[in-house]
Amino acid sequence: MKTIKLIIGLLCIARLATSSVLAQNEVKEQLVVPLSDPAKPGSLHVGLINGSIKVIGYSGKDVVIDIVAAPKRSRRDDDDDRPDKAANGMKRIATGMPLDVSAEERNNTVNVHANSIKHPIDLTIKVPQRFGLKVSTVNNGNIEIENVTGNLEVTNVNGYIHLTNVAGSAVANTVNGNLIATFKSINSGTPMAFSTLNGNVDVTFPASVKANSKLKSDRGDIYSDFDIDVDRNQPKVSRTNQSGMYQVKIEDWVYGKINGGGPEVMMKNMNGNIYIRKAK
Repeated sequence: MKTIKLIIGLLCIARLATSSVLAQNEVKEQLVVPLSDPAKPGSLHVGLINGSIKVIGYSGKDVVIDIVAAPKRSRRDDDDDRPDKAANGMKRIATGMPLDVSAEERNNTVNVHANSIKHPIDLTIKVPQRFGLKVSTVNNGNIEIENVTGNLEVTNVNGYIHLTNVAGSAVANTVNGNLIATFKSINSGTPMAFSTLNGNVDVTFPASVKANSKLKSDRGDIYSDFDIDVDRNQPKVSRTNQSGMYQVKIEDWVYGKINGGGPEVMMKNMNGNIYIRKAK
């Protein structure tokens, strides 16, 4: 019941504040979500259809969500000088775009719900530094994560992913955009994966990282600051039996060990390069 009251209160605040800024061609609001136990790590789940997401780790105890939305656009905004014959001289009334964003907290897990199907919504979210993240967007936006320690799951489609000064582990994937990550420390026993279709994969690890690398760039090159002990038994051939016929595949992955090996780190792209950097 406490959770339901929190959501209602936050939405009421959003409605009150929205009306005062519509005239400024931008809708803004802030939601503050307290955690059940601020002394323990938490997690954040947020997904958008349209818009950008930025998550910043800070020294506070609450999750603070800043929301920015562009005003609703009419289908005729680009043709304002052309009369609408169906309106028959009627006056057009401009309509604003109410925010449809809510946040729910339970046992230190914060779920953010945002209706951004028709209009982009940009979120800037401050979380305590020890926080796991599951963050995604699809169109008209990028994902940036800074100064967060935890298990990070990040997905984009049409935009870049930047992970800056993060720690823990990450599985990050985008389709159209660069993927750049800089780690200050990593979980020694957790596999990680980084991939994009059109763009570069550029990851910086601490000099002491131990990993088994699995690398593939179809139309690009692979570069590394580390002395990777590459498995020279390439290429690998796999055979599978399908309906009585054997299918033979040649795998063109590059396998190797960094600092003697450890959990698997996979990096893959099609159109772009792969950079494995050693932190200075």
